[in-house]
Parts: sequence; C-alpha cells; structure tokens
Amino acid sequence: MLALLVVISLALLTDYFGGSGGPLHQVQRGVATVLSPLQSGASTVLSPIRSAASYVSSVFTAKSDLAALQTRYDNLVSEYAKVQIEGIQYRKAAQLLHLDKSYNLNSYGPVTAGLIGENPSIWYETITVDRGSNSGVRPYDPVVAPGGLVGEVTQVTPDSSTVSLITSPKFAVGAMIENEAGAPGLIEPQVGSNPGALTLIDVPASSNVSFNQLVVTSGFKDPGDPAVQSFAPQGIPIGTVSSTNPQSSVLTNQEVQVTPLADLQHLTLVQILTHPHNG
Repeated sequence: MLALLVVISLALLTDYFGGSGGPLHQVQRGVATVLSPLQSGASTVLSPIRSAASYVSSVFTAKSDLAALQTRYDNLVSEYAKVQIEGIQYRKAAQLLHLDKSYNLNSYGPVTAGLIGENPSIWYETITVDRGSNSGVRPYDPVVAPGGLVGEVTQVTPDSSTVSLITSPKFAVGAMIENEAGAPGLIEPQVGSNPGALTLIDVPASSNVSFNQLVVTSGFKDPGDPAVQSFAPQGIPIGTVSSTNPQSSVLTNQEVQVTPLADLQHLTLVQILTHPHNG
C-alpha cells in the first residue's frame, strides 16, 4: 500500500510538472473557475465585517491611547502644580531671607513655619502654623512674613502655634513713623469697613506725617519697669502711611491710617522670632 501511494504521488507530480496542458492543470483551472465567483462573493460579503472588525479594533486602540495620554496629562499637570508651589515657596523664602538681612532678624532666633490653617473670617484674625514649643516657640513671640510684621503667637502646642494677625481686633503693638522725629504711637486694627487697614493712634500732633512714610515697631520699654516691654523688637516694618485724620489739630494727637506691607491674605511661609529681645 505504501509503495502504491508513493508510485501514485510520483506519477501525479510528474504529470503536473511535466507541462501546463495536463489533466491536473485542467482540473485546477476548473476548480479555480468554479470557486472564483464564490471567493469574490465571499470577499464582498465579508468586506463590511472586516471593516467593522477593523473599526472596533481601532476604537479600542484609540481608547487605550487616549487613556495613556490622559494619564500622562494628569501627571504633567500634577508636576506643573508642584513646580509652581515650590516656586512660590522659594520666592517666599528668598523674601524672608532678604527681610532677615535687611533688618538683622537673624539675631532674634527666627524659626521658619508653614501655614497649615487659617480663620476664614473677613478680619483674617488668626492663622495656624506647623511649629510649636518643640521648635522653641513661645506665646507672644512676634511673627514676620515677606513685607514685615504679621502678628504674634497666642497659643502653642508641641508641634503647632496659633498666630493672631495684626488685623485681629485685640491686636496692638508700639510703633513709630520713620521720619526725622521718629513719631511714636500705637498700632491697632482700623475699626470700620476696611478690615485690612491699621490705625496708628496717639501720634503727637506736632509730628510731620506724610503719605507713604514707613511705620515700624518701636520696641517700647517702660523706663520704670524694664520687664514691661513690647513683644516685638524695634525696627520691624509694619506698613506705610496711607492718610492722616483730618479732624486732628495742634491740640490733639493724630490718628494715622496705615496699610500693612505684608500680604495677610496669601501667607504661606512665616518666621517666628523665638528670641525677640536677644535672649
């Protein structure tokens, strides 16, 4: 049987390759003639199916690519936001460093702290920062930010502190105008419709006060009792003169309106002066 099959195979191969007019070629052409219309019809019928399958495949591929692009976009947005925040913090730190150098605040043991909470009140009364007694912070330590004084520490925990801002209704600090007379007074929040402004009260009537003069802490000390003194050392900038009280006369002390130098609504970094009087 095997020998017979081999002989038949050899005979068929010999006949097929022996020429193009053999019976096998005729059979092949006949089969091709019969099947060609069927193949063409099948191709025509299956073409929409192939197109649909190709479309479905392309849709899934597009969705996959879109998901990958969306993930990449989200990552880039997150990285951009991080860079922006780091840039803001860097600029704030650079401004604090400039403040330290300009007003010799390094001698007061400054501790840099980040904002972790704030009072949503329109008066911007308090903020909470991430440094406390573990960092040497104590109540009544003055707090500065880019621009100058922003408040004082009023409550302390081991790892956080509450700071009452200079716009808090209970805030007050000895201050003076940097002019030829060094006109002294007391800074307190302005009463009325402008919660971001300050008033320098009890300024001697004879003081020559003019617009945009710098107002700084006076570092008040009671000559009769050295223990009684301002929480803030002398010379820390607070704000600039914006106007004077037109009701003042030569017989009464002046009230001077002051605009804070620090941006109290956008605090992110502050410094707490832990040795405000050099120990």
